[in-house]
Amino acid sequence: MRAARSLVLVALLPLFAACQLFDGSRESASHVGQARMQGQLSAADGKLLFQPCGEQKRYAVNDTGGTSVLQQAASLADAQGKLFADVRGRIVSGSGDGQLDLEQLYRIERSGNACADPDFKKLILRAAGHAPEWSVRVTGKGMVLERAGQAPLAVPYVEEQLGEGRFNLSTEANQQHIELWVAPQRCVDNSTGSIQHMSAELRINGQVQRGCGYFGGSRDD
Repeated sequence: MRAARSLVLVALLPLFAACQLFDGSRESASHVGQARMQGQLSAADGKLLFQPCGEQKRYAVNDTGGTSVLQQAASLADAQGKLFADVRGRIVSGSGDGQLDLEQLYRIERSGNACADPDFKKLILRAAGHAPEWSVRVTGKGMVLERAGQAPLAVPYVEEQLGEGRFNLSTEANQQHIELWVAPQRCVDNSTGSIQHMSAELRINGQVQRGCGYFGGSRDD
């Protein structure tokens, strides 16, 4: 299948003014009636409970999407049994605290401050890997690459859609050809244990470094 390619005239743009190629407002028909939510997962009385950020109410998790969230949470839970979760689902009213019909899992991680992340809503994509350490943050202003021992590099980018939810971002900077390849595949961070919904590969002049990624608040399909 021919890849549908979206081009940005990066040569005409200032360094920090890359066009936002992701459409954060698009909503799949399968998402009707659902919402993306972040909050805390905990276990009580043999049930997994989800408490949205900034709320006191908790919802019993019903894994309608077959995400295996129970097994994933059990493998990550800390001594207090509480985790940060980024999910998509549908709140169902009922007796007691109600129920969350969970359809999609974006990430689960040990974190005490993820609910307070001021940049999440502006973030389109984040990907990171280890050995050596690297991370990429994508927003409407461009792509920022951070690598161990090097200054952050902010660049515009070109997006190429590859079908089946796969895509890549590419740029030329400092005589380097930089690409980030992303695919919708469950990925476990081998350093933190965080579980994310996408696998990622950072390629710089043909050298490949692997990691995991997730969509930020500006894109949630």
